[in-house]
Amino acid sequence: MSAWARDVTAASVVATIVLAATVAFGQGGSKLASQGERLFTEQGCYGCHMIGKMGTPIATDLSQVGSKYPESYLRQWLRDPQQQKPRAHMPKIEMADADARALAAYLASLK
Repeated sequence: MSAWARDVTAASVVATIVLAATVAFGQGGSKLASQGERLFTEQGCYGCHMIGKMGTPIATDLSQVGSKYPESYLRQWLRDPQQQKPRAHMPKIEMADADARALAAYLASLK
């Protein structure tokens, strides 16, 4: 095999791996964010927060929260708001780790 053919083959393999990883992670993230959006409604978050024109403006508007905070911070906040900000008014909500991850993924997607 010529050097040119090896280079083209190697580039094709790399491109295929990158594309597969992008598709796999993109779908997983979208699915997780969709679960989080459902949880936002089920948990009653809209009772205090707004996203767009939906919700109640008692607490922080979350419409663009993903452009302000990374997903990891949002997940920690959801698990224990007072640990992140001792004077936080948001109550600590008991939820499974999977639910906190999904809700944080949804919030992080809001930009």
